[in-house]
Amino acid sequence: MPDDSGYTPLTIHATALRPLLGLTVLVVEDSRYASEAVRLLCIRSGARIRRADSLTAAHRHLQVYRPSVVIIDLGLPDGSGIDLIAELAREDDSIRPVLIATSGADGDGSGEAALAAGANEFLPKPIASVCAFQQTILNHLPEDMRPTGPRLLSHETVSPDVIALNEDLSHIDELLGSGLDALPYVAPFLQGLARLANDAELVGVARMLSQAQTNGNGRRQAIQATRDHIQARLKVRELV
Repeated sequence: MPDDSGYTPLTIHATALRPLLGLTVLVVEDSRYASEAVRLLCIRSGARIRRADSLTAAHRHLQVYRPSVVIIDLGLPDGSGIDLIAELAREDDSIRPVLIATSGADGDGSGEAALAAGANEFLPKPIASVCAFQQTILNHLPEDMRPTGPRLLSHETVSPDVIALNEDLSHIDELLGSGLDALPYVAPFLQGLARLANDAELVGVARMLSQAQTNGNGRRQAIQATRDHIQARLKVRELV
């Protein structure tokens, strides 16, 4: 039965080594690479994970089950993650999950908007630190859902498989090939991807694309330069 906080007590208890044991995390994220990072973080922490790559898919998941935590990317292919945050924040406290917003965009105010909409926390991309991931979630759980006693802090960071990175790059190239309308969506997508991959060259390309989007100048040239860079990388991978 639910306790006074509205949460149903877990039959599986968290431990010092796996402090999120028993929790289910829904990650609403269009990037395969970023989703893989969260999957690895959940494995290290003991949590189960489900993934939705759009607002539509997230709603399908939420009709079937209620996760303990929802991590929501703010830039999704069919709308803003802020709308989903606001929707979930209006729910009764007895069923409301921990809401964590994330984004790869620089200085666009999306973090503040997410918090104003009801997010418990905003985490800029990349999300790669096991310790930071665990602590962020634990900070917003009821006391009886947290592990008791000392907790071992992990300084590990996760590194998703390069295959997922290449899938994202191929998707970005395809989107940019459709024209200027894709730029507002692709620019922050590429920023977050480059940071998570810890790839200095890709970070530079993402910065160039984002500046062109912000300034409105040289957008077509920036798109072509980005596509050239991505296609060259993918070609090298095919030859390896």
